Amino acid sequence: MISVRADSFRLAEVFTIARGSRTEARVLTVEVARGGVTGRGECVPYARYGETVESVAAQIEALPADIDRAALQAALPAGAARNAVDCALWDLEAKAAGRRVWELAGLAAPGPMVTAFTLSLDTPEKMRAAAARQAHRPLLKIKLGTPDDMPRLEAVRAGAPEAKIIVDANEGWSAEVYADLAPHLLRLGVAMVEQPLPAGDDAMLAEIARPLPVCADESCHDRASLPGLKGKYDMVNIKLDKTGGLTEALALRDAARAEGYGLMVGCMVGTSLAMAPAVLVAQGAEVVDLDGPLLLAEDRDPALHYDAAGVHPPEPALWG
Repeated sequence: MISVRADSFRLAEVFTIARGSRTEARVLTVEVARGGVTGRGECVPYARYGETVESVAAQIEALPADIDRAALQAALPAGAARNAVDCALWDLEAKAAGRRVWELAGLAAPGPMVTAFTLSLDTPEKMRAAAARQAHRPLLKIKLGTPDDMPRLEAVRAGAPEAKIIVDANEGWSAEVYADLAPHLLRLGVAMVEQPLPAGDDAMLAEIARPLPVCADESCHDRASLPGLKGKYDMVNIKLDKTGGLTEALALRDAARAEGYGLMVGCMVGTSLAMAPAVLVAQGAEVVDLDGPLLLAEDRDPALHYDAAGVHPPEPALWG
C-alpha cells in the first residue's frame, strides 16, 4: 500500500528568494506499507518545475501498490513524486532487512558533514544583521539574484567577516550582470556561485571568464543533464527532489565525479525526513547545503541532529 498526505511545517522566519517568499514548508509525506513494515519518504513539490502539491500527489496515487524501485525509475520522471516514493522504498527495504540503507547501497558508514546556512533575500541592513547572528557558522549561503545585489553582498561580508560564503542567484542574473559582479565576488571572498543565469539561457557561461567555480542547480536534474553542462559549469548541485530520489542521486553523483565536476548536495525547504537520505549523497561533497530543518520552527520527531560538526546521519527511527 502507498499512501500520501500533505503536511505543512512553519518556518522560523519568512524565507525569500528571487522568485518570492514563503512562511511554511509544504511537503508531501509518503508511506509504503508491506508485510507489517512501513517506509517513509518526503518531497517538496516545486512550482519552478511545474509541480504542485496536487499534481505530485496524483502521480504518486496512480502508482501500482506493489511497485519496486527498479520499476519506479521508468514509471515516473525525475522529480518530487519519484523522490518521495524512492526514498520510502529504500526505508522500507532497510527496515525489512534490519540493516541501514548505506549498507544496502554498498556505501561506507556516513559521518557528519558541515552544512551551509542560508540567508534569505532581504534589504542590505537586514542581511547584515542576519549574517552577524550566524557569523559563527563556517559556511553561509546568500540568496541573491536581483540587479541590486552588490550592497547585499557587501553587507553580508561585513556582518560575517570570517565565514566562507557561497552565493545562489536562482537564475536571476543576466550574463552582463554576472560578468560585472564576478570580480567583486572574488574580492569579497565568495567561494562559489550557484546558477547565475537562467537554465536554458546559460550558453554564455562557456564564453565568458569563470573566475570562481560556477555550480549548476536548475540546469542539472539527473544524469541526462550532464551533456548540456560541458564547458559551462564546474560543479553540479544534486537535490533529491530534482533527481527523483536517492537511487538516481547516487548514480548522478558517480557520473558527475567521473566527468570531473565538483559536487554540491542541496535541498528544498523541507524537514529532516527529506534531508536524511541526502546525507548519504553528501558524503565527500565539496559543498553541503542541507539546512532545511534549521530554517523551520517545527520538524519531524525524531529530527536530524545538527551541531558544530554539521548534520549527522539519521537515526533509524527517522529514516533508513
